[in-house]
Amino acid sequence: MTDVLLIWPPHVPSYFNAGHHSPLYMVAGHLRRRPQPGRVDTCEAGTLSMNWKGVGDLLYQGRYDVIAVMNDFDAVDGLARFAEYARALSPQSRLITFGRLSSLNPGFFRQFDLDAVVQSGDYECGVAHYVNALAAARPEDASPTGLPGVAVRHGDQWREPAGQGDRLAPEEWALPDISEIPYQDYDRFYSRDEHKFCGIPFRRELVVPAARGCPVGCEFCEVPDIFGLRERRLPVNTVIDYIRDSYARHPFEYVAFYAPTFTLDRRWVRQLCERFIEGPVSPQWKCATTIYHLSEELVALMGRAGCVRISVGLETLEEAGQGVLPRNKRIEAERFRSLATWCTEAGIELNAFIIVGLPGTSIEGASRTIELARSLGARIRPTMYTPYHSMTGGMTTRQVSRFNRQLITDGSSVDAADDERSSGRQRAADARYALLFGAEDRLTDVHERIPKRTAP
Repeated sequence: MTDVLLIWPPHVPSYFNAGHHSPLYMVAGHLRRRPQPGRVDTCEAGTLSMNWKGVGDLLYQGRYDVIAVMNDFDAVDGLARFAEYARALSPQSRLITFGRLSSLNPGFFRQFDLDAVVQSGDYECGVAHYVNALAAARPEDASPTGLPGVAVRHGDQWREPAGQGDRLAPEEWALPDISEIPYQDYDRFYSRDEHKFCGIPFRRELVVPAARGCPVGCEFCEVPDIFGLRERRLPVNTVIDYIRDSYARHPFEYVAFYAPTFTLDRRWVRQLCERFIEGPVSPQWKCATTIYHLSEELVALMGRAGCVRISVGLETLEEAGQGVLPRNKRIEAERFRSLATWCTEAGIELNAFIIVGLPGTSIEGASRTIELARSLGARIRPTMYTPYHSMTGGMTTRQVSRFNRQLITDGSSVDAADDERSSGRQRAADARYALLFGAEDRLTDVHERIPKRTAP
């Protein structure tokens, strides 16, 4: 039996999406399905609710065999310190990391005091391969080799994975155990809508990880590289059962479907909506998708089925920037106007993702896109263009942390601080940052459409 801790290291998040945290609990659920799982504990120390003393207590008292550290563009800030705490307070533990960043830039993590890095495939598979290999290793201090999707350290050397990591069928996913998720911390992040986090303020959110993978192929999106171009989607019955059981145990007030392109499979969406309309499971809910994968008929059906917000990747309406987008993401203003009308008629809030600094676009063009979307009643969430493909394994933590979709990243040298000292570049940078960090006086009121619940 192997005792495992899955943890986010303490850090200050630059952005918060509860869906991004669901893999912590899905990996835990997957490990608990092993024949002899041992303890599998989870800890979110990245929600501003835990200090380093508390982390030290957990490490010292837990005596875990394996500590699996979830990584992202924010969490790297505390990774070196966490590893130092773990080596001092739980020296027998093996440290493995998994997450979005190690799947995009695995070489970066070889500078840290870690034993293994999950760098391809589903996170559950990589962590499980490592834990199972350690449990079977003889002698006990031996390091496993030849693991799919997992690089393993041997002394000062790293052994490469034995091919690409594995991927699970949706029927094999272990959906998050809601009893261990710190919803009160999530609520605190979402209460400030001016921060443009993904949740709805003043209402409790149940995240349903409905799909993985996406064939759209946006070069600024990490989903295809991590989860593949082929979509994998939960059966409708599984979704309905999870929502029903979760609502019976906890006072959730709306559902957030975590899927890269929720309406990619329109037949599936229609079936889900019909089930919601029929009841007895009839939650309010939100999703994210592309404009291309929506129609007037589908939006109307979604509204009748309880949808209160649709988020779409508008990116830009500037003609010069359309060329870098996949063909089915090249949207003209009139198509977006039509979508806004459909959403208004269906009683759905339209949320538009807009990229500032997209190649070929201008500050003026980004401003026009934002103003048009606002004039149509849409909620706006701008982010900075981030060329993930320009990351390298030799970067420093400070350099990698710039790839958080909030700071300007120079695709050639990464560190743009020196160039930005010039007055021209500084003015241009300031104009971009104003679109992300300027005062926001248009806050959502969509929570008013969602009834409050009391504990069951």
